[in-house]
Amino acid sequence: MWQADAGAPPPPRDCFPLRPPSSRAACGSEPSGEPEKHEVRANSAPTTLCRMWSIVSFYTCYVLCVGLSLACMVCVSLWSSQWRGGFAWDASALQFNWHPVLMVAGLIVLYGNGAVLYRVPLTWGQNKLPWKLLHAAVMLLALILSVVGLCAVFDFHNAQNTPNLYSVHSWVGIIAMALFAMQWAAGAAGFLLPCSPTPLRALLKPVHVWVGGTILCLSIAACISGINEKLLFVFKNGASPTYADLPAEAMLANVLGVLIVAFGLVVLMILSNREWQRPDCTPADMAYSPLVQEENE
Repeated sequence: MWQADAGAPPPPRDCFPLRPPSSRAACGSEPSGEPEKHEVRANSAPTTLCRMWSIVSFYTCYVLCVGLSLACMVCVSLWSSQWRGGFAWDASALQFNWHPVLMVAGLIVLYGNGAVLYRVPLTWGQNKLPWKLLHAAVMLLALILSVVGLCAVFDFHNAQNTPNLYSVHSWVGIIAMALFAMQWAAGAAGFLLPCSPTPLRALLKPVHVWVGGTILCLSIAACISGINEKLLFVFKNGASPTYADLPAEAMLANVLGVLIVAFGLVVLMILSNREWQRPDCTPADMAYSPLVQEENE
């Protein structure tokens, strides 16, 4: 029985009804009334086990995410340095080799790791502003690397009199880059500027979530199509060996594509799991949990 008048409705059990009762303490609210405390004690053991399992499963996925990031960078660097001749900035084919390395580093690795930054439990219960700034800085670095990667391929094409933006790969990549630039600018203006009004943030949050996931999916599609396009150019008809023979270079590039897909799936799984979202009691935050969230009120 609640310690209140019999005709009065019981007080709310949770500041975030979309979460289990154990999330109340994480949101910063105190339980009211002795019966509520007795109920928490009765369920403390299974609640603790569920919380421990959630944390362990998160860090397992997070370690997998970091491992796949490193594997992607190792594969794309080996491909460009060992099989494609290395790097230069002289409008030659060696300059083109910067393109896959920088695009994978920016649009895939840094973008994906920056997206899951707020899901790390160690960041919960702390001042959110430093993590906002870190998130914005990581995304800005990812955007800069991607822009340099685009400059590398455009310079190479112009020097070789090769048309730009004629393939599906280039169209998808440009769309991803344009959305990324707009996403970063809108996120910085809406979530970092102190003069940004709360209604604007509430309006921007669902758009930020949807566009963020869309950019990652488009980036993965652009990288996969780019890898396949490059291999088709390298192993043209009549060349020996052919792509169908799966030489070592083709095998490495195929493995890179699989690693990129696996990395994207792990990132999307982390972002979609509600148990791994940063606790927040703000009513406007109940429906969405964007990559950059507002301060707890």
